[in-house]
Amino acid sequence: MSDHDRTAAVSRETSETTIDLTLDIDGDGDSEIDTGVGFYDHMLASFAKHGLFDLTVRCDGDTHIDDHHTVEDVAICLGEAFDEALGDKRGIRRYADRRVPLDEAVASVVVDVAGRPHYEFSGQFSQESVGEFTSVMADHFALSLAMNADLTLHATIERGDNAHHEVEALFKSLARALDDATRLDDRRSDTPSTKGSL
Repeated sequence: MSDHDRTAAVSRETSETTIDLTLDIDGDGDSEIDTGVGFYDHMLASFAKHGLFDLTVRCDGDTHIDDHHTVEDVAICLGEAFDEALGDKRGIRRYADRRVPLDEAVASVVVDVAGRPHYEFSGQFSQESVGEFTSVMADHFALSLAMNADLTLHATIERGDNAHHEVEALFKSLARALDDATRLDDRRSDTPSTKGSL
């Protein structure tokens, strides 16, 4: 069992965004989110709530252009925070999968906290945007998170006709799968890999 304090603080500053983010994997689902993109704030708060992660995000981004850099860079920071907070990944369950419905929409996520970044996505979004959030950026969020948290992640929008529901189901299934995969297994004291490391 890990005695590692599974928290992280990540900051990132570029010409496009300035971000401060904190994560506690073993939290209560509390969040304080301000990215300048209202629907993204809602999705990140939902991610924290349903994953039982404590999450704070402050992002000052170039949203006068569009939402791309803000969504991508916050996802990069969140991925880095997961990687840092998990440490040597000793005692975690490692694998998980979740399907989540939201009204007519269903999304699914299969994850391996593998130390090997790989991402696959299938499905589509029924509308181009939700508020100021471009729907396909939900796919890009999951990609950027996977690459920076060293996850093998397969995400699918199985069905839906409302992009709000499709995106939200995806964020919720991602949260639940990551919560499951990062939980400590009281039967395991080692790193869950025959290689001895992840």
